Parts: sequence; C-alpha cells; structure tokens
Amino acid sequence: MSDSKVWLVTGCSAGLGSALAKTVLAHGHKLIASSRNPSKTPDLVQQITSQGGHWIALDTTAPDLEGTVARAEAIYGRLDVVVNNAGKWRFGLEDARRQMETNFWGPCRIMLAVLPGMRARKSGFIVNVTSAAGLRVLPTYSHYSSTKFALEAISEGIAQEVANFNIRIQLVEPGAFRTNFLGQDNIQYAPLSEPYKGTVCEEILGKLRAMDGKQAGNPVQAAQRIFEVVTGQGMAEGRKANLRLPLGSDCIQTVRAKLDRVRENFEQFEDIAVSTDGDA
Repeated sequence: MSDSKVWLVTGCSAGLGSALAKTVLAHGHKLIASSRNPSKTPDLVQQITSQGGHWIALDTTAPDLEGTVARAEAIYGRLDVVVNNAGKWRFGLEDARRQMETNFWGPCRIMLAVLPGMRARKSGFIVNVTSAAGLRVLPTYSHYSSTKFALEAISEGIAQEVANFNIRIQLVEPGAFRTNFLGQDNIQYAPLSEPYKGTVCEEILGKLRAMDGKQAGNPVQAAQRIFEVVTGQGMAEGRKANLRLPLGSDCIQTVRAKLDRVRENFEQFEDIAVSTDGDA
C-alpha cells in the first residue's frame, strides 16, 4: 500500500504488544516486532515473520539498546512509528531501580535514538504506552506509578520540543486489560510487612490477584484504537490530535475522579495561593 508505514513495536511477546503487531500487519504496514527473548515465543515469532514481519531481540535495559534500534532502523532505512510498549511491574525497593530502567529510561533512550532520523525526514510518530496508573496512584502502586508519571512528564515536554519537526508524541493510558500483565510470570509481589497487614494495602493486593484474567479491557480492541489514532482512520478520523489516549472505561472513571479531587484541592486553597503574589 502506498501509505504503508514502518513500525517498531517493543514488548510484543504477549498482550497489547502482540495484538498491536498483528494489527499493524493486518493493515498492510511494515512491522519490526521485538521482545526481550524471542526464543520464549517461537510460535508467535513464526506467525509474525511468516506474514512478512521482522522480529528482533530488544532489551530496553541493555547497554547496546541504541545499537539495536539503529539495526532495526536499517532494515527499511527508516522508522515511521515507534511504540514503546515494553514494561514491567515489580514490588519492593530493590526492584524499583530496575523497574525505572525498563519503564522510563528504556523509552527515553529509544526516543533519543530515533529522533535524529525523524527530524531529518520532518516526520515521525512515537507512541509511549504509560497507564492509568501514570495519572493516579493507588496504595501499593507507588514504584510502578512513579515510572509512568515520569514517562508522562518527559513525553509531554518532548512533544512540544519536536512539534515543529512534524513529529508527534502520543501517550497511551490503558486501564485494566485482559493480558498476562498481572500473571505470576510477570508481576512479582513482595511480602507485605507486618504493619500493613489488614490495611488498604492488603486489600488492594488481594484485588490485583483476583483481577487477573477478569479485566474488562480487550487488548485487540485497544490495539485497533492505537492503530487508528496513529493513522487517522476509524474512530480517530476527523478528530483533533491530542497528547493523551485513554483506553478502558475504568481509566476514564478513575482518572476523572482524580481530576475532580485535584480541582477541589486547588479551589480550596486558591486564596492562599494568590496571597503569595506581590512585593515582599
């Protein structure tokens, strides 16, 4: 197809990444899918490559991440759309730094690696998958939400910096979707310390465990919506471009409630805020 784009998608081994990879190919675009360890999903890799897609090993924490991205770009000579989807969720202080490396610094390094080519071509689209948890925080989410808040912030800033180059940054903020994200192979729960047993923290952890496989969100539908926003087709046709794409009714509900609380907070203290203006 004449308007076929070259996509690089990270975190394609399952869930949203896998669904998006299949969607991209189904619409006739060129795909470079990636995962940390492709040998763990041979059937999926075969499915993608048999349809004309490429699959590469890409670890967002690896020292040679930039080299891997450069080699991916060399496959077709350009990258039109880059989707930073790879992520992890860990509990406990010792895992917090590694989680930041994967969820924040990895996407940052990928953005820095692809922006020179996009600037030169005066064209590009970077999709950073954050989370509803990147807009509001629940008990036990602190470390994970911190990585997503950070990615939200840097994306918002870079979006303004690269707009004149016809490069668009798109934040995708999923709620709870039926992926393996909450499965035992992906999420590692730290033991709850004694003072927090019987508190809201224990309640939230229990809900997370019970939610696995029962989430309302459909990753196939989410992948289609992301594709439509990038290409301006389907439900996105004719809509004004916006930085944020919320996905899932739970995202809308919980983030709207957070915005209401922030608005109420600001209104309550507005007189104190403005009282600090003026000469000393």
